[in-house]
Amino acid sequence: MTKKSSKSVTADQYPLKKTQDDVVYEHIFEAVLEQRLAPGTKLNEESLAEIFAVSRTIIRRALSRLGHEQVVELRPNRGAIVATPSAAQARKIVLARRVIEKAVIELVIDNVNSEQLQLLRQSVDSEKQHFERGDRGAGIRQSGEFHLLLAKIADNPPLLSFQRSLVSQCSLIIGQYENSPQSHCSYDEHYQLIAAIEQGDKVSAATLMSHHLDHIENKLSLDEQQSTDNYLKSVFSDI
Repeated sequence: MTKKSSKSVTADQYPLKKTQDDVVYEHIFEAVLEQRLAPGTKLNEESLAEIFAVSRTIIRRALSRLGHEQVVELRPNRGAIVATPSAAQARKIVLARRVIEKAVIELVIDNVNSEQLQLLRQSVDSEKQHFERGDRGAGIRQSGEFHLLLAKIADNPPLLSFQRSLVSQCSLIIGQYENSPQSHCSYDEHYQLIAAIEQGDKVSAATLMSHHLDHIENKLSLDEQQSTDNYLKSVFSDI
């Protein structure tokens, strides 16, 4: 495969010095990706300020950024909560993810180099290890990080911004609507994607990505009443 870019996804492409806003934002973002923060969780500014040892102004800015990405719902006079996408919203988010992922994977094939391919493999190796250890939350987060790494390699900042929002929203959707959380083959599909990228095969890569998103969507029960019933049954499973 011809390498059309010598760029690498390394830290020097991004700000080296993180602000306090960045740190708070990233911790909350990762907690959403790992499904440690459930949809509907109240994000109390005072509590978060104490946890992170920062001012409420910094917390407010981080939450505002997450609100812009639709990961957090900002409610006037009632504070912020982790977003709770409806079933109808979930379908739209998945559709948007399909459009973005197709554009990303094509740009990745145009731009990728051997060093970036190695970074992709390392990302999937980490994802697999998390799942094999039974650390589902970290595995889900790493799965999302793989897709964000693809968007970085695509070298299109607007697409990366959209992808950050969509990946985190999809994590919320999975937490809300997934009906078979025990089964995960995402890393196998990610390895297949890397092989298609290395071969420069845009058609195969796009097809694999579409099937990958099919598998995610097929595990969702996007019927709101059924979803609520399943959630209540899991909460009261010992009765």
